[in-house]
Amino acid sequence: MCRLYCAGGSIRSSHDNHPEGVAHHFETAEQQFDSGKLGIWTFLLTEVLFFSALFVAYTMYRDNYPEVFQFASQYLDTNLGALNTLVLLLSSFTIAWGVRNAMLGETKMLTINLIITLICAAGFMVIKAEEYGHKFHEGTLWGGHEHSIFQLDASKVDPDIAAHSKAWSNPDGEFSAAVKDLDPEFRQKLGIFFGVYFCLTGLHGIHVLIGMILLTWLLIRNLRGEFGPKNFAAVDFIALYWHLVDLIWIFLFPLLYLIS
Repeated sequence: MCRLYCAGGSIRSSHDNHPEGVAHHFETAEQQFDSGKLGIWTFLLTEVLFFSALFVAYTMYRDNYPEVFQFASQYLDTNLGALNTLVLLLSSFTIAWGVRNAMLGETKMLTINLIITLICAAGFMVIKAEEYGHKFHEGTLWGGHEHSIFQLDASKVDPDIAAHSKAWSNPDGEFSAAVKDLDPEFRQKLGIFFGVYFCLTGLHGIHVLIGMILLTWLLIRNLRGEFGPKNFAAVDFIALYWHLVDLIWIFLFPLLYLIS
């Protein structure tokens, strides 16, 4: 333990007058909060850069194959995408309200808003799982997947490949008939769109799951009574992360679902 010598020669601990709840390497609660705020904004900036690179890839593919992306967007369920948008907007409202609750020491209301935010996050994942399940059933997947209806028709190219291909294992699927009659090269390019779709939405879904873990951690801490007017930084920082998750989806929805 660090010690200081007083003027009279006595020894006292440097922690004797340290503010409660403040880490030893910070002098004040304000300094700790400002440092944490800078840290979370720096982290969010790296996330923005990460998704920006993916958006650039999306832009390049869409610029090269505009007719493919416009045609492929019809295979996405706009209603489910819009519903997920509303769910995330509601969750952003409740987590923002939760930050206010933490600042005012309203433990009960903070618990309620954290639970609502968690329910919204879980609802988003359930809707997305339903959407993914339908795509796997119909075969509207990236071109390299063995069940994808966007594969090159192997029966016209190589009998050995055709024997092992499962691209047309669901002939009664909603889209199989329409896609099978398309030009093979155009059909293959449709798989590019779904490769981009699953990459962007899958990574976003991972961020939602991480957010759910963080929200659960906040809920547990709040039930212990750890948050109040002098200690709400964790709620504020995780709320910022959750707002970014919401913002990314607001970009993904029109870019993927509303192309036409």
